[in-house]
Amino acid sequence: MNVTESACAKIILCGEHAVVYGRPAIALPLPDLRARATASPRPAAHDMHPDDVEIIAPDIGARYWARQQPGRPLATIVTNTLAFLGITPEDANWRPFNLTVQSDIPVSSNLGSGAAVSICAARATAAFFGRPLSATDASALAFEVERMHHGTPSGIDNTVIAHEQPVWFIRGNAPEILSGAAHLPLVIGDTGRSVSTRIPVGDVRAAWQRDPTPMEQRFDEIGAIAHAARAALLAGDLPGLGALMNANHAALQGLTVSADSLDALCEAARTAGALGAKMSGGGRGGAMLALARDAADAATIDAALRAAGAARVLRSQG
Repeated sequence: MNVTESACAKIILCGEHAVVYGRPAIALPLPDLRARATASPRPAAHDMHPDDVEIIAPDIGARYWARQQPGRPLATIVTNTLAFLGITPEDANWRPFNLTVQSDIPVSSNLGSGAAVSICAARATAAFFGRPLSATDASALAFEVERMHHGTPSGIDNTVIAHEQPVWFIRGNAPEILSGAAHLPLVIGDTGRSVSTRIPVGDVRAAWQRDPTPMEQRFDEIGAIAHAARAALLAGDLPGLGALMNANHAALQGLTVSADSLDALCEAARTAGALGAKMSGGGRGGAMLALARDAADAATIDAALRAAGAARVLRSQG
């Protein structure tokens, strides 16, 4: 069976970092961006390793056998998916295959590149054998790979990408799909600086371990912003949501997870008329997002972000 599975990028609207400590967060899928991850399995005659899967990742110049290099993320998601489905080389319907995985989602930009790649690879592996894989199962499989990427991930990336709907997320709880959420005209600016989420997440944890009281207060503040943002999102109150995004960015600055490049892009967006702007994801680099009033304002904000030094600008209608 020749198939191609895909997965979209994502953005965190509010609640990052605090979500690791039990507070809520809202994440949005970005299915209308051109940036996506794809995985295509194809039958192959593997004379050398008939019981293995060949991974082909042209974006990073990699080609290897999954069981020969089990510590690599793509090998892990493929072998874990096969194990979850109970598919082994001893099965009568086993066929060797290669899996080509590609993505144009910027890496380490806090747009969910790693989770998107894992999810489309899991879906493609299952589809090759004609087996269904629910969004919940794909998310759980991808979460195990997220641990490899980020150490102590919240699970929000794999959840929103697998379900491809706006998600209200509290760690340890089943995700709630926000089906009535307003469509948002968003402009996303990529600083061009790639920073592993593991670094700022680890720094926040170290600060929390040293002195938990002020950190818990900051987490509570971010959690309250998330609750208010949920109400604004469901009511279609874009000005109110923009103000909350600004407050969330200030709180994240207080956690020292922003960066001069992110702050500069947020300020440029606000000056250009954005209702609100904030960093998104782990921080210290990666992406920020701005909320526009409409498509015309989004174009103005797009130009302002490019003028302010954004390496890449993407637009989404939510």
